[in-house]
Amino acid sequence: MKWFACLGLMALAVPPQALAQMPEARDTVAKTALEQRADQIVALLNGTVQPETIFTDGFRAAVADAQVKALAAGLTGQFGPAIEVALLAPPEGTRAVLHIRFERGLAKGSLAIDPAQDNRISELLFTSVDAVAVEGDSAEAIAAELAALPGSVNAWFAPLGGGTPLISRNADTRLALGSTFKLYVLAALAEDVKAGRRKWTDVVALTEKSYPSGQLQNWPKGAPVTLHTLASLMISISDNTATDQLIKELGQDRLQKLMRDSGHSDPAANDPFLTTRQLFMLKAGDAETLADWRSGDAGKRAIIDVVQTASESPTLDVINAAFANGPKALDIEWFASPADLAKLFAYMRRTADPKVFEIMAINPATTGMVKDKWRYIGFKGGSEPGVINLTWLLTDQTGRDWVLTLGWNNPAAVVDEGKLEGIAQRILLLPR
Repeated sequence: MKWFACLGLMALAVPPQALAQMPEARDTVAKTALEQRADQIVALLNGTVQPETIFTDGFRAAVADAQVKALAAGLTGQFGPAIEVALLAPPEGTRAVLHIRFERGLAKGSLAIDPAQDNRISELLFTSVDAVAVEGDSAEAIAAELAALPGSVNAWFAPLGGGTPLISRNADTRLALGSTFKLYVLAALAEDVKAGRRKWTDVVALTEKSYPSGQLQNWPKGAPVTLHTLASLMISISDNTATDQLIKELGQDRLQKLMRDSGHSDPAANDPFLTTRQLFMLKAGDAETLADWRSGDAGKRAIIDVVQTASESPTLDVINAAFANGPKALDIEWFASPADLAKLFAYMRRTADPKVFEIMAINPATTGMVKDKWRYIGFKGGSEPGVINLTWLLTDQTGRDWVLTLGWNNPAAVVDEGKLEGIAQRILLLPR
């Protein structure tokens, strides 16, 4: 998730008394160099000013122009166009606190310029970007934006276990989930813990190795790891090796049973229940392997066995190359509908050890303003080129559970993840 953006060489410390010096208090006829550069940051974020025209050589050596542009596109995709400098304090000198107001957000950070290099920007730091409620925003307006997205979109925002949804689109349509499928792994583990079959403190030897995202792919083979650590890494940073280790411990048939028990509308769509490594290797395979998988003639489990027993595993470069040209074989994935995911959360509330909800809350993937509106926020999301899913379990201030899940698949083009993330934050700020 993209709620933290950092550019520049260091964080800045500004004396508290400087915060009282608002730009409005100054004579605005002649702007200082710092004010002019702050205005150019607004233009940069909107794509009308290029990085090479406003940053120092040292800054550009540390942060590539392409990285700056990607950050700007991500922020405006989530929060709309940059509107204005909301705060620059102090407005004179070479360093200041900087707040930028977007159409649907407020970025807070700091700015510094170098007088020796024509007052170009030497440091820029955004420490937080908060979604803000948009006057006149509504569930109807958001639903229209979801409907206009290219490809296939599903969405559901409603109380858990019944009640009129605020947002509903294709609620029974199954789409590829990306790493959101890991919720099913988590649910099976938490059910086993509550039933006494396992303990969070159980230690297993690390035998599996997948590809990033994650950290455990770099850990030594045989390292002792608790089930709680594996689950926490799987959910909070989407560690693929942690996931595959848990799948090994639980068993793929056990996960199929969990899907059936939780009320998934078509568990067969996820049979066999792939590990992340299997998915990567299949997508990086040759055209014949993909054709065999789709035809089903050779048996999908047999194809997986052949792929996994190849003499050499694909390198990370080979895996990355498989995804470099946009969406790749989106029919090789994990699938669920909004209704399926809502049923999963209802099932977890009944059958899961309560500690699982602490794990889901490690990375809530929301801004500060959203956090203030909910008593509890648990999250898991996932993506690959052409796929994104964002799913939350939330508890409001009255103690009632809600589900927000958004899915977007497009086999023809990479989806705009920032746009969907921005829509999600707006939904979470809607009055209920």
